[in-house]
Amino acid sequence: MTIRISIITPTLNADKTLGHCLESVQQQHIQVEHIVVDGGSTDTTPALLQHHSKHLAKSISEKDQGLYDAMNKGIKLATGDVIGFLHSDDFYPSPDILTLVTQVFQDDDIEACYGDLLYVDDQHPQTIRRRWRAGPFKSTRQFYWGWMPPHPTFFVRKYIYERHGSFNLALGTAADYELMLRFMVKHQIPTQYIPRTMVHMRTGGISNVSLRNRLVANTMDRKAWQVNGLTPCWWTLWCKPLRKVGQWIFIK
Repeated sequence: MTIRISIITPTLNADKTLGHCLESVQQQHIQVEHIVVDGGSTDTTPALLQHHSKHLAKSISEKDQGLYDAMNKGIKLATGDVIGFLHSDDFYPSPDILTLVTQVFQDDDIEACYGDLLYVDDQHPQTIRRRWRAGPFKSTRQFYWGWMPPHPTFFVRKYIYERHGSFNLALGTAADYELMLRFMVKHQIPTQYIPRTMVHMRTGGISNVSLRNRLVANTMDRKAWQVNGLTPCWWTLWCKPLRKVGQWIFIK
């Protein structure tokens, strides 16, 4: 059975890294439907997209309501069986990543998969800053202990978005966390772990820039549980950021 993959890349004024992102998709061993959703860049992004146009299935450029609005637009445009996201400052570390994903989805019972993620220096991507080893998903109770998979490595069958909805824009930077709670905890979709580093992400996440941003993120994380009718343990939302400490300690 042939599994068609759609990769969605949201971008805005990221011409310094977008080319590397696009090339890492083009170097994959399988053909994919690559969709770029640009929020109306004013740098050289339009020229860059034109240069890579023969490798892109679709490309749109228009004002949006932010990252997750762009991702929702991409979901609507996607025609593949499976949807994944690769942000404009991220890239695949090897050309077999999407081959591994298609192999997982040969099992009709699997509705999502994920792997490990490596944070790299934004100026020197060969330098490792953090290592996120997600490990297997054995029980929904893991979320209650602050666990979550790295969203950039999260691939989901398209019909899951059609059945259970896409990103909730009201959740801000916790929109990806809320979506995974909804899919994996509330609806308990069958999910498989791929024990490989699947994405390299350049450092600089919005929700972790300052203590204030972390507190805001904590508030939105709590709301992510509430909108799904779920109740976290009192320690859940503090365990979630504390888990990141190990990503620096166990970097090797």
